[in-house]
Amino acid sequence: MIVREQVIDGYLFSTNKSMLDINYIHAFLSTQSYWAKGVPLETVKQSIKYSLAVGVYDNEKQIGFARVITDYTTFGYLADVFVDGACRGRGISKNLLSFIFTLAELTKLRRFMLATRDAHGLYAGVDFKALKNPEYFMEKHDPNIYLNAQTH
Repeated sequence: MIVREQVIDGYLFSTNKSMLDINYIHAFLSTQSYWAKGVPLETVKQSIKYSLAVGVYDNEKQIGFARVITDYTTFGYLADVFVDGACRGRGISKNLLSFIFTLAELTKLRRFMLATRDAHGLYAGVDFKALKNPEYFMEKHDPNIYLNAQTH
């Protein structure tokens, strides 16, 4: 994949995986997120390896992240979206989504999905809606998989 970068409101948004601060991403996901508590470092590394990853930077310091799990042809799943707590309220998450959804590699996908507990308004701003036919969808979900693995 071609590396894409754009400066928006003074912040750099980049798909360059070599710039990612994996330890920072792991620390946030494993301790501050509600969806990936206790996620192992190796799991974070693998998830980034096999996804389109986007970092957000303020003067080379990473302050945000998102990844898209995709086949680049028909489907994408937006995951692990976050902006550092100290940087929230500046429109960075909106710009992160805008950057992602203008990437040429993703503009022709038939379906894009995500799961969120508390950011419905943010995602509605980039045309996400509640499932039109939720009865069509099923899931296999173990929300405590990382925490349970630590007790064994």
